[in-house]
Amino acid sequence: MDLMYTIVLTLGTLAVLVAVHEYGHFWVARRCGVKVLRFSIGFGKSLYRWHDKQGTEYVIAAIPLGGYVKMLDEREGDVPAAELEQAFNRKPVLQRIAVVVAGPLANLVLAVVAYWFLFMAGETGYVPLIGEVEAGSIADVAGLEAGQEIVAVDGTKTPTWQALSFRLLDRIGDTGTIKFSVQYPNSDVVYESEGVLHTWLSKQEQPDLFGGLGLTLYTPEVPPVVEEVVAGSPAAAAGLQSGDQVLRADDTPMRLWMQWVEYVRARPGQSIALELQRDGELVQATVVPEAITDDAGETFGRVGVAVAFPEMPPELVRKFQRGPLESLGASFTRTGELMAFTLNSIKKMVMGLISPKNLSGPITIAKVATASAKSGLESYISFLALLSVSLGVLNLLPIPVLDGGHLLFYTVELLAGRPVPEKIQALGYQVGLFMVLGIMMLALYNDFARL
Repeated sequence: MDLMYTIVLTLGTLAVLVAVHEYGHFWVARRCGVKVLRFSIGFGKSLYRWHDKQGTEYVIAAIPLGGYVKMLDEREGDVPAAELEQAFNRKPVLQRIAVVVAGPLANLVLAVVAYWFLFMAGETGYVPLIGEVEAGSIADVAGLEAGQEIVAVDGTKTPTWQALSFRLLDRIGDTGTIKFSVQYPNSDVVYESEGVLHTWLSKQEQPDLFGGLGLTLYTPEVPPVVEEVVAGSPAAAAGLQSGDQVLRADDTPMRLWMQWVEYVRARPGQSIALELQRDGELVQATVVPEAITDDAGETFGRVGVAVAFPEMPPELVRKFQRGPLESLGASFTRTGELMAFTLNSIKKMVMGLISPKNLSGPITIAKVATASAKSGLESYISFLALLSVSLGVLNLLPIPVLDGGHLLFYTVELLAGRPVPEKIQALGYQVGLFMVLGIMMLALYNDFARL
């Protein structure tokens, strides 16, 4: 049932993004007088089709991993003389550029609209209050202390955990100075300090942003209470249940969740005797953590349970209420920041400053989409907006076969006054196809490696 839910949700998410993207091409093409032959969501065999009054065929196809808008074009077949003026290739270059740009632009507009509704509904986040600072770490050398709130990084305000994480994500792979602005609660005094980064977290597949600085953000103490047991895991085999509290492990008292996690990680393949509290009664159990080896060759134990997190104190929950115009401005700002972040991440990956293992494919998208949907409508819409920005920006890259490749050729035509020779375009499309397929294969490989 969970697998079917994930598949349906993922396909639905991709269908929305593709439909919006292709509708952008479609809408502008119609406005430019181009005859649209087919509007397809998916590829391959048609599952359902219909036609409108202008003769456009609408198709729902069997392979729901993309879509396309097919326009009348002399390069793809004979065009009746009476319809030549409706052919895409006969349109002025500026109109062709408009049609090409419209798809990615539609995705960006979708992101703006999504964030607008989110900001109108109200935004909530946790205050980034420092819990602990590791001795000798970047944070320690910078003079950060437990109890301080990180109010800005590099001059950009960080009012929530999410805002702070976003600023730190943008610094992955960097070498140089990172600036912190901090203050103590109930104080208006802001302290400025600096830390030093050296290819920061560049080789990590799943970067620990806060741990990479040597700090943890404050959270309430988390007791070792099980919220979820993974099916087929060592914990399930040992009979652990949701609601169980781990009191002892091999006669060692367990007060905090992380103490329990560290105890398990240090004992791969070793039997652990447990004393649990279940519905007010003491229960004995024995669990053997499975041995997991990460990319660095480190082996650790895992039993397959998730924790029940306590609620954050009200004073550490920050809420933002914005009016319609302020929300619209904030949505444009957020979308612009994500566009810049996406481009910066691509640049760093090309330069080798970010591990290519961070590249994700459809399996990771499916997992994140499902997790965000389970977290609530707000999380899902936020993920949809993020994905829409990524799709829009990636399609504008100057790679032939992508919209950005067509845009590149048409821009050259606009500047040179004549089209790029067809042989050069054909060669470009072959190279572009090779690049795109290579990236897709790498993303799929990373997905399966994470599994």
